[in-house]
This record gives sequence, C-alpha cells and structure tokens, in this order.
Amino acid sequence: MNTEQRIVFFQELKANNPKPSTELEYSSPFELLTAVLLSAQATDISVNKGTRRLFAVANTPEAILILGEAGVRPYIQHIGLYKTKGKHLQETCRILINRHGAEVPKKREDLEALPGVGRKTANVILNTAFGEPTIAVDTHIFRVSNRTGLAPGKNVIEVEKKLMKRVSQEFIHDAHHWLILHGRYVCKARNPDCAHCVVEPLCSYKHKTDAGKVRGPI
Repeated sequence: MNTEQRIVFFQELKANNPKPSTELEYSSPFELLTAVLLSAQATDISVNKGTRRLFAVANTPEAILILGEAGVRPYIQHIGLYKTKGKHLQETCRILINRHGAEVPKKREDLEALPGVGRKTANVILNTAFGEPTIAVDTHIFRVSNRTGLAPGKNVIEVEKKLMKRVSQEFIHDAHHWLILHGRYVCKARNPDCAHCVVEPLCSYKHKTDAGKVRGPI
C-alpha cells in the first residue's frame, strides 16, 4: 500500500467512524489503567461488567488497596487470569501511591515499570488517557496491518514501527482505535466481512470473501 492509498484508507475509516474510542468504560486515567490491566486475554464486555461494579465502590489507588485482593476478587473473578491480574492491580496501586502521588504517570518508562503493564498497555494509556500519538498493536491491529498490506511485519514491534512511520499526522492519534475496531467487527480473523468493508478496494488480501467466509489461509 503506497502513501496515497494509506491516506485514502484512513479517510474511509474516519468517514465511517469520525470519533473512534475505546470500548472499555472509564472516567479517569486510573480507571482506564485498571480496565486495560484486566483486559488482557479477555473481552471488553467482560471487563466492563466487572469494572462497573468495582468502580462504584473503589476507583482510586487508595480505595483499591483498602479493598485488597480478596475484596477486589468478587468483581473480577469472571475475567480470565483474575488472580494474577488482581495481584498486579494491588502492586500497581501501591507503586502509584508511593512513587507517583497516586496519579497515573505520563512517561512510558514509568508506565512499563508497573506490574502487568507492557508496551501495548502503555501505548493505550498514553494514547487514550493522555492524547499521545501512539499505536498499541494487539492481535486485531497486527492482523489488519498484515492482511491489508497497510504495515506488514513479522511481529508487533515491527508492525508498530511501520505504522508510526507510515500513518500521517492527520490520522495518527485515532489510528489505534480505527484499526482495532475494524479488526474486531469487520476484518475478523475467521470470517472477514469483505462485502461490507469500506477499505476493501485498497486491501491487498488475496482471499477476499463475498459473504464472510474465508476461501484461503488467514
């Protein structure tokens, strides 16, 4: 996909969804950090189900620490890996209080120093909470970038670097949300809905479908 095609690619995604946003529910950087920590290998729906109830009683590092792992558990036990995530959340709250005045830090290195926070989670926080032009490459974005020819790469870091280099400044802030939503609902892994894809004419995928059934390897 060349420069002109990439511009049209994002113009189409923007026209289809002018103001994309995360589907995780939050009202503060800390709530977002908590939700993203819980979302690894889990659906946003399952995370929102738990955080709606949790945030109603505890939505600050201090309040989460007071609840403790046992107190948080009933709100998140339906989420995969909840025991490990609950432990990471407690440790994260302790670090936020002791090192950052109970605030979510705005520096990548500080975010990645938090338990359970890797590069992808840090990118989500920097982009969604603080407006930084970052792209968190998850399985959806990795698939879309490779399948369409937008930014093919062998691993998530390679794809992220190519996206950061190739996506124009006009679209860079919202690119993460456009791509993840497109991968989640249209350019799906097993049943891509090519017939209803707004960027299908620009896509280089060799196994496009007419009715949502893959005719070849993903």
